[in-house]
Amino acid sequence: MSTRIERLKVCLNGGRSRGDHPAVPLAPVELAASAAAAVDAGAEAVHLHPRGADGGESLLAAVIAAAVTAVRQACPGTPVGVSTGLWITGGDPAARQSAVAAWAGLPAVARPDFASVNLSEPGWEGLCDILASAEIAAEAGIGSVADADRFAAARQAVDWLRILVEISDIPAHKAVAAADEVLHRLDELSPTAPRLLHGEGPACWPLIAHAGTLGLPTRIGLEDTTVGPDGSAVRDNAELVQLALQTRRASTAP
Repeated sequence: MSTRIERLKVCLNGGRSRGDHPAVPLAPVELAASAAAAVDAGAEAVHLHPRGADGGESLLAAVIAAAVTAVRQACPGTPVGVSTGLWITGGDPAARQSAVAAWAGLPAVARPDFASVNLSEPGWEGLCDILASAEIAAEAGIGSVADADRFAAARQAVDWLRILVEISDIPAHKAVAAADEVLHRLDELSPTAPRLLHGEGPACWPLIAHAGTLGLPTRIGLEDTTVGPDGSAVRDNAELVQLALQTRRASTAP
């Protein structure tokens, strides 16, 4: 299965709850339905945060397997990835490594194709080794120039699938400049892995447009925003995908 993304990845839920948006998918059946609709709308890959029985994010193998299997069955041939955010194990790198190591024992249908690894979090180097042993590709989550430098220091040791340039906690009018700072540093470091550019919250829509201008893939979904480019509430992930593709086309138009 190819894990290349030409235009758009959908991020289904992140850490959001139904209180954030009524269409946030949590259970495997909900993730599967939301993913299928998003793929039908034009998404080329799926990123999700599986939830345990209590509704909280989880890295436990059984929870990962249930979510990934459901989405893979609903979207055959579509790459499926998950988060490895350190907050999911309460900030404990050892607990995270132990949970992710168990993924190697999952059958292929239940094992993620890729996992995002935030380079701002301690223990990411060992986590990449564990993912490689499980034959799960790693995406480098880079949100700052400092993260880019960490990437450069270890890039020979990790066969990265792609670089995620992720801009968050910043006003919309500063998003493009912040992204360009990181992208420029990556240019100086000359990594060979492909890049995907996206923002969260207010930075989301400006960076979807900027990704289109630069010819880079991007991502969209209820993890990143619950509103459209005009600030109005959206129906679900599929509508966000449609709006993102429209925004991308407009930004690349002559």
